[in-house]
Amino acid sequence: MKKIVLIAAVLLTVAQTAAFAQGARLANAGKAGLYVRSLDEVLRLQDDEMDLATAALIASEYWSDFVHGRRYIEQLDAMAHEIRSRLRQQRLGVNYRAIPIINDYLFNELGFKAIPHADDPNDLFLHSVMDRRQGYCLSLSVLYLSVAERLGLKVYGVVVPGHFFIRFDDGRTQFNIETTSGGATPPDQHYIEKFKVPNNRVPTIYMKNLTKQQTLGCFFNNLGTVYNDIGDTETAMLALERAVAINPTLSESRANLGNVYLQRGRTEDALRQYQAALDLNPNDAKAYHNLANGYVEFDRLDYAVSSYRQALALDPNLVDAHRGLALVYARIEKHLEAAHELKQAVRIAPQNADVRSQLGDLYYRAGNYRDALSEYQTALGLDQSSAENRYRLAQCYRQLGQRANEIRAYKDALSLNPNMLGALVDLTNAYVDQQDFTSALPYCQRAVAMDPENPTIHAQLGDLYGRMDDMEKSIASFRRALAIKPDYAEAYCGLALTYQKTHQLAEVVTAYESALKVQPNMLMALVNLGNTHFGQGDYDSAISYYQRAIAVRPNDASIQHNLGAAYSNKNDYVQAAQAYRQAVTLDPKFGDAHYGLACSLYMLQQYDLAWSHLNTARQLGTNVPDAQIRAMQSKAKRP
Repeated sequence: MKKIVLIAAVLLTVAQTAAFAQGARLANAGKAGLYVRSLDEVLRLQDDEMDLATAALIASEYWSDFVHGRRYIEQLDAMAHEIRSRLRQQRLGVNYRAIPIINDYLFNELGFKAIPHADDPNDLFLHSVMDRRQGYCLSLSVLYLSVAERLGLKVYGVVVPGHFFIRFDDGRTQFNIETTSGGATPPDQHYIEKFKVPNNRVPTIYMKNLTKQQTLGCFFNNLGTVYNDIGDTETAMLALERAVAINPTLSESRANLGNVYLQRGRTEDALRQYQAALDLNPNDAKAYHNLANGYVEFDRLDYAVSSYRQALALDPNLVDAHRGLALVYARIEKHLEAAHELKQAVRIAPQNADVRSQLGDLYYRAGNYRDALSEYQTALGLDQSSAENRYRLAQCYRQLGQRANEIRAYKDALSLNPNMLGALVDLTNAYVDQQDFTSALPYCQRAVAMDPENPTIHAQLGDLYGRMDDMEKSIASFRRALAIKPDYAEAYCGLALTYQKTHQLAEVVTAYESALKVQPNMLMALVNLGNTHFGQGDYDSAISYYQRAIAVRPNDASIQHNLGAAYSNKNDYVQAAQAYRQAVTLDPKFGDAHYGLACSLYMLQQYDLAWSHLNTARQLGTNVPDAQIRAMQSKAKRP
């Protein structure tokens, strides 16, 4: 900021020298506003000491290091001298008759023109307007006011909702000047009707002749919006707070400050600003929309719905309000209503890819993957540069079982955004599903490199190395995951599986027990610990873990089967038969459970029942040794 201050001060001294060189002082000569060093200094001046161009160019120098204000002040002075010369040639005074001369010079000869959409933030700044000979309502008006100030013309800024123009008013003659229409002179009623100027009991700034400070307040409003658009919410907030302090009755400044507060997590402050904006201008559909967004952040969804509806009552074609209302309806599971709002948005803006994508998201969450796929494809037809929509497309293909298309869509997403972490992780999983571990590995490694402190991705890499039989790297990856997140139960289980493959049974038990310290009811750890103890012949410990697992999932036939096997190996055939019987009750087609039950019943000398379950096991495909068949057949006295 120090650099900018010095440029501004030197610039204006030289500019005055240039003015004296032409032999005549301009109307703004000697004003204190020509020598200020910052916008704060500008705002401390009395209005008649301000120089609007100087203030605007200080903002330009802050915006860009390549702006040298001296050149632009000299150009403005030269433009004013040229206009004054033409007035003298035509023997015209510096009054309302000067306006056509200024209009012809600026808009016809120099070619300043209005842009149809204010999409480029540079179009706000005076230096850019002068360089490119284009701007929008406010920035062209600042140019015009800067020239008029140098001529001593009684011209003022005027603001209405969503627009800015200027007005000549010398106390006797008054008319409006529209800088976006080559200096046309629409009447007041044109602006009142077109821009829906509020007519309520709350006094506002609209349609009044503005002071230079108030005009700067309007500039700060747009400046805050520009900084917000580029993600600098700190500077945006400072500019908008300054705008509100200068023009507390300008609805747009309140609403825009609310937007910044909302982004910065100051939801209550945002709601206050939105409400203030609506008190000033009850016709502002966008302010109702923003208020609804604030209510969503507060999870006050009924209020949000009401505010979105008020926005749409004022402007049925406000696409963002339809989209916001759809999001709320989706959250409260009113999917038909959400779809209706999005279809309305599609009707209004059929070329809006974001709307199509949101409709695709709604279908996806409802499990309607084919319709979701269609919407994502339409969105991509409108905007092929969207990596997010290619990722969503891949998710649909996954749900539809189209693995080749899924993989291709993930790769397309990564070609547009190589650092899309979700696509790297899910592409890894897609290759793993196809048992193509070699193809999966580089994508998983890229994901780890992108997010090295993410324990889930390290665990995924550990699992992948385990599948590739690289146990050393598998163990290292799981240990890294646990170093990042010591209470990561799933990583302990993954580590246990790797130790199991290397037959490090003590480490297997330790890893599973560590998982259970974090999640005492973790089914995988309970069952696998039971299996490990079973394999070591420690049937009592196995039974203990199987029983804990059954308490977590009582209707799991396979756990009941394992419990039966442990009891059977302990020669506790009564308990074994009970567990096996529970298994076949839960799953009558569980052949191994029928076979285990047959063996237990045989040992309990219940030969007929044993024979019956043995035959059921055989019919279900269980391999039963011939000797056992003969023994049971003999005892059951069956042919």
